[in-house]
Amino acid sequence: MSELWQRALGAYLDALVAERGLARNTVDAYRGDLTRLAEDLAAEGTDLLTAKAPELQAHLRRLRRHGLSPRSIGRAVASIRGFYAFLIEDRRRQDDPAVHLISPKTWRTLPKVLSETQVDALLAAPDLGKPLGVRDKAMMELLYASGLRVSELTGLELAQLRLDQGFLVAFGKGSKERIVPVGERAEASVGSYLEDVRPALVRGRHEVVFVNFRGGGMTRQGFWKILKAYGLDVGIRGLSPHVLRHSFATHLLEHGADLRAVQMMLGHADISTTQIYTHIHQQRLKTLYDRFHPRA
Repeated sequence: MSELWQRALGAYLDALVAERGLARNTVDAYRGDLTRLAEDLAAEGTDLLTAKAPELQAHLRRLRRHGLSPRSIGRAVASIRGFYAFLIEDRRRQDDPAVHLISPKTWRTLPKVLSETQVDALLAAPDLGKPLGVRDKAMMELLYASGLRVSELTGLELAQLRLDQGFLVAFGKGSKERIVPVGERAEASVGSYLEDVRPALVRGRHEVVFVNFRGGGMTRQGFWKILKAYGLDVGIRGLSPHVLRHSFATHLLEHGADLRAVQMMLGHADISTTQIYTHIHQQRLKTLYDRFHPRA
C-alpha cells in the first residue's frame, strides 16, 4: 500500500510544479506534511489513500498536542486539502475527507493556566519564617483568591481592604470600582502580613498595602520577579501575575461558577473577554480526554 500512496503523492507534487508553478521549497514543505500524515496514519492502521475525515482530524489534534505552531498546522491543512482534491480530480477517490477540516485561523491562542496542584505548590513555596516570605505568601494568596490585575494588587491601599467582611474594593481600568470577594486563606495570609510584617517595613510612611524591603510600594516589575523566582523553585517556567489571574478564573469555572460572576470579579466590561476562560476549560477537558481515553 505504501507504494500506492507514494506514487499518488508524487503525482500530486508534480502537478503543483507543472500546473501551479509553486516554488520548490513550498513543494518540499507539502511533501513533508503529507509524508508525516501518511506515516502517522500508518501507525494508526490507516492508509493515506483511504483515510476518513475523523482520522485526519485526529492527526491534526496530535500535531497540536505535540506543540506544532498554528502556522505550521495551517500549512498542513492546506497540503491535506490540496492532496485529496487532487485525488478526486484524478478519479482516485470519490469523497473528500478533508473538506471540513478546521483551520487554525479559527483557533484562539489560549492563555497559560496552572493546575490546582501547581498552585498549591506555588503558594507553599515562601518561607514563613522570614518577613518577606510572609509578604510574598500574602501577595500570591490574594492574587489567586481575587483574580486582581497586578497593577490593582500593587496599587492596593489599606482603605480598600474589608477583610473582616471577606472582600476588598478594587479600582480597575478607567478607575471603575468593583467588589471582589477574598477567601479565608488569603484573608489569613494578608492579616498575618499586616500585623507582623508591614509595620516594621513601612514605618507609617504611606497607605500602600504591599511594600518592598525598603518600605516603598511594591512595583509591578518587582512582584513579577518575585513570582517568577518562586515559580522556578517549584518547576513552573514562564510564570507571571497574569497566569495566576487566568488560573483564578479558569478554576472558578471548572468548579461551577457562573460566567457573569467571573466577569464581575475580573472587572471585564464585555463578557466576550471573559468567555476565553470557557475555551480554556473546554480545551483542558479535550486535552485530558485525548491523553487518557483509550479510544481518543
